[in-house]
Amino acid sequence: MTTARLPLFPLNAVLFPGLVLPLDVFEERYRAMMRELAGADADEPRRFVVVAIRDGRETALTGTGMPGSAPAPDPAGRAPGEGFGPDPVQSFHRMGCVADAAKIRERADGSYEVLATGTTRVRLLSVDAGGPFLTAEVEEVPEDPGTGEGDEAGAKRADDETRALAESVLRAFRSYRKRLAGADERSLTTGAELPDDPLVVSYLVAAATVLDVPVKQRLLQAPDAATRLREELALLRGETALIRHLPSLPAVDLTRSPTHPN
Repeated sequence: MTTARLPLFPLNAVLFPGLVLPLDVFEERYRAMMRELAGADADEPRRFVVVAIRDGRETALTGTGMPGSAPAPDPAGRAPGEGFGPDPVQSFHRMGCVADAAKIRERADGSYEVLATGTTRVRLLSVDAGGPFLTAEVEEVPEDPGTGEGDEAGAKRADDETRALAESVLRAFRSYRKRLAGADERSLTTGAELPDDPLVVSYLVAAATVLDVPVKQRLLQAPDAATRLREELALLRGETALIRHLPSLPAVDLTRSPTHPN
């Protein structure tokens, strides 16, 4: 299995392959990371690993605030990574996602506006807090084909079942999205076209559904698209049923991603 050492960017959020991640970077340790990435060869991908913080330990990320906030010093005078304890890897979920920064723009105040896209799932093997920012040794975690049976007919059956699951999930997702917007399903169009590739569907729905970080992390860690889609179908049906019995909710635009401040 191929391993690599990459900068590590912890968040109280889960990034999925293929999804866009906007970041507002103003804490010094992550400014240093972006300076290094921005200075890399233009022909090379500017890669870093996004990993979800375990048990809400984002308090270790000093200087967090709303987008545009001024950078804040660490009041305890800690070195980068020190707030995560003697073994930093224990502070994070072990599976994360490599992000490729298509845009890194430095502002006049030294903070950065970053736009990155998730590419590949990786497993954290170790975390080094000794430098100006956290780095991690990671190995790629490919999706299990999930064919189950070794012959061609078995693979075809598994593929057909996964595609049928993806169609069911998309129908449930449309219903969920309309219910979340507090509108009558019959009065809404489907809007933008949704993908039909089961793996892409599984990641898109996981990212766009309003779920707690541990649930999203579980979806990221699913061994294959079929397993992820089955869980999403159950989650969407449960969430839609719950919303149906709640008072009218304000409209929510699920096509926009929040900017994650650091």
